Amino acid sequence: MTDRWLAKLLETLEKGEISADAALQQLRGFPVEDLSYAQVDHLRPLIQGFHEVVFGEGKTPEQVVGICQSLADRNGSFLVTRADSTIQEAVSARFPAVEVNPLARTIYLVPDPPPEATGKGTILVVTAGTSDLPVAEEAAVVCRALNNRVETLYDVGVAGIHRLLRKTDVLERAAVVIVAAGMDGALASVTGGLVKVPVIAVPTSVGYGASFGGVSALLAMLNSCASGVVVVNIDNGFGAAAAASRINHL
Repeated sequence: MTDRWLAKLLETLEKGEISADAALQQLRGFPVEDLSYAQVDHLRPLIQGFHEVVFGEGKTPEQVVGICQSLADRNGSFLVTRADSTIQEAVSARFPAVEVNPLARTIYLVPDPPPEATGKGTILVVTAGTSDLPVAEEAAVVCRALNNRVETLYDVGVAGIHRLLRKTDVLERAAVVIVAAGMDGALASVTGGLVKVPVIAVPTSVGYGASFGGVSALLAMLNSCASGVVVVNIDNGFGAAAAASRINHL
């Protein structure tokens, strides 16, 4: 439930175009709709500017579809992350217009009409390797859903640093940079040393045994000697995108 939608409802009520009972009917379930297995927060857009995002992991397909239906009814849109193939199929069957990104494991129902980007600049999503793409693609989808312009720069890790250095023009026009890297996680520090904008580092669980499922990259990023580098949790492309969007909308 967006502020624009609520303002329009109040305006039609003030003009006498709908009755108080009709307005109350539309507000039913506001601010929280009880689905028994979920408490859908319809106040979120008025507080944070975007409706709550559905975390698909651990939920049944039926639960995800039910939550998506509630969000779609009031926002005309929803975003699901960590959606496996079963959830993707169930949501797509109910909402044929959704955009499914199997690599990112996201499902996005784009509002109609699609919103224009409201972020002040462009968010650049960078990966060290192709294996980091699932996390990077999650970040890119979320950034777009949060009304940001997005560019991507993939497979430019420090094993072949010249691949990054030949793309400095892309780095220079970014307002915020998200760097997804596993293994030694060094790309975040290198990128931080090349740009003057915030760098959000995402350690990924990519690497051999001593990478400890991303812990090695996490520690390397936390100990970055480049200024302006902040770090989110392992594989948390969503968290990086949410933070980058807030920065880009300041």
